[in-house]
Amino acid sequence: MRMKLLLGVLAAALLPAQVMQRRDPIPPRPAVTAEEIAAGKRLFQSQCGGCHGPEGGGGRGPNLARPKLNRAVDSESLFLVIDLGIPGTEMPISGQLHDTEVWKVVAFVESLGQVEPQPLPGDPTSGKEVYYGKGNCAACHWLNGDGGRQGPELSGIGGRRSLGYLRRSLLEPAADVPEGFSMVSTVAKDGRRIRGIRLNEDTFTIQLRDFSEKLHSLRKQDLAELNKHEGDSSMPAYTDTLTTAEIDDLISFLASQREGL
Repeated sequence: MRMKLLLGVLAAALLPAQVMQRRDPIPPRPAVTAEEIAAGKRLFQSQCGGCHGPEGGGGRGPNLARPKLNRAVDSESLFLVIDLGIPGTEMPISGQLHDTEVWKVVAFVESLGQVEPQPLPGDPTSGKEVYYGKGNCAACHWLNGDGGRQGPELSGIGGRRSLGYLRRSLLEPAADVPEGFSMVSTVAKDGRRIRGIRLNEDTFTIQLRDFSEKLHSLRKQDLAELNKHEGDSSMPAYTDTLTTAEIDDLISFLASQREGL
């Protein structure tokens, strides 16, 4: 299954190499009808909904319910993104959809741009105060050129994630740990302990960043323990820290961050 069919549509520019990878010309597009869109929706939900949400509103993958996708600026470029993927991202090359099915998915994704956006649950201005104040989010997250590095960058997050995903991330951060932010703890043979985020690993070494943002490159032969805490998150749940109104405001502030997309 291609559960990540459209993951990365907004993540990288469409590369000329993608056009070169396609041996055949893009076939003529069928007429866009209600039946074509409905068929595309079924394909999308079976192949892409796990990441992008059944209605394309976003989840772990980007929100596609937008009038304009900056990395797929027209029908043909969107066809190529779906068909060939985007090198260097989680957007894979299609191997299961025929050209006619790709056009159906294109029709459905384009129809999402006509959907009214969800209303924000709170006040973005108040949410900004929560972000930099009581929530202390900037200590771990990079936003528009400033902040920490322990968590994912949040610049443009409102264009990549749905309101539901943002809420779940605040209330249940361990439910879906972002790729590249796996927790690791080590104990060296001399007793030194380090806990942080795994950055890279090979057969002989592991690199991580601790919670003071210090980088470590460790040889596995020097370690007495190497523990990988899959499913754990360094981010605290805000259920007991923020009020319901503050969480709504924070979600609204994050959803308003669409610059740089």
